[in-house]
Amino acid sequence: MDILNINMAEHGGRTDDDNGGMNMIDFSANVSPFGTPDGVRQALENAARDAHIYPDPSCRRLRGAISDAYGIPAEWILCGNGASDLIWRIALASSRKSFYRGRAALIVAPTFSEYENALKACGRVNIKRYNLNLDADFYIRSDFLNWITGDVDLIFLCQPNNPTGMPVRMDLARRILNRCRETGTRLIWDECFLDFMDSPENYTLLDALSSEPNLIILRAFTKFYGMAGARLGYAFCSDENYLNNLIGPPWSVSRLAQEAGIAALRDLNYTRNLRDYISRERSRLYRGLKLLNFRVIPGTANFLLFQSPVYLDQFLYQNGIFIRNCGNFKNLNAFWYRIAVRTEQENNRLLDALREAVGTLAENRI
Repeated sequence: MDILNINMAEHGGRTDDDNGGMNMIDFSANVSPFGTPDGVRQALENAARDAHIYPDPSCRRLRGAISDAYGIPAEWILCGNGASDLIWRIALASSRKSFYRGRAALIVAPTFSEYENALKACGRVNIKRYNLNLDADFYIRSDFLNWITGDVDLIFLCQPNNPTGMPVRMDLARRILNRCRETGTRLIWDECFLDFMDSPENYTLLDALSSEPNLIILRAFTKFYGMAGARLGYAFCSDENYLNNLIGPPWSVSRLAQEAGIAALRDLNYTRNLRDYISRERSRLYRGLKLLNFRVIPGTANFLLFQSPVYLDQFLYQNGIFIRNCGNFKNLNAFWYRIAVRTEQENNRLLDALREAVGTLAENRI
């Protein structure tokens, strides 16, 4: 087995390898360390009794629950089989001549690879890439505005970004929106990791939906509510005609996922407790990584990006730990790693293994 390729997969998350029976800990997938909330698990079990019945293709009850939770009209909400499903629908819609007109799509680097994958698969080969600068801790700088020109019809931005964990500063976000309005550019604003931030209400663009029909906000239950296996995401957009053009397969959201999403929105205690926990453990992991002399990006989500002086993949794998090697992200190399915030015990085990790795692998320094 090529150990390095274990963590060079397109996305994090390992379910098919127990390393010879060893109890593996997966830090590569950025999913809630609390697991699926009890109420959501119960909703899944209850819905399973009706698994023989087709789901509502319009997700009316779920959209109503989301509408009530955020104060957004249900007509402005589209649900999908995870946020990735919606990303691919957007890419497909943007490739049709009525939307495309031969213009370019703009993404940053590094960022979530599915934006570019979907665009290319749907025939969008004209992709511009804005490289984030390590010297600025991978923040998007104001010169990004110069990239939003009349030949750009689509922009994907992740708030906060994956894998860096860094948010777009909101003064710049508003300027980006203004620029998109001037150029007729659609802004796909991905908030799938927003709920992990300490003050997510200060970093959202939900308040701009009514005045910005070219704004599409993506969110998901996948990461925050530990529903990666259930697959549930949703999009907000005030341009109802545009939402109706984001076509996909029928019944893409199962009955089980719809009921799970409704239950998740009711569990406010889970939300508060998880957000407080992530804040504490992220800070502790950050300090631990810095003490090991890693270059650590001060991320704001439930994961951290860091640069190691040594290759860590094989050593950690042999010690029962998966982390995400970020060498296949544009603008990064194989010495960059992303780790999720997991339980306190698991985080301690990771830090102990990293201390041992740094000493053991010193001869492989870059």
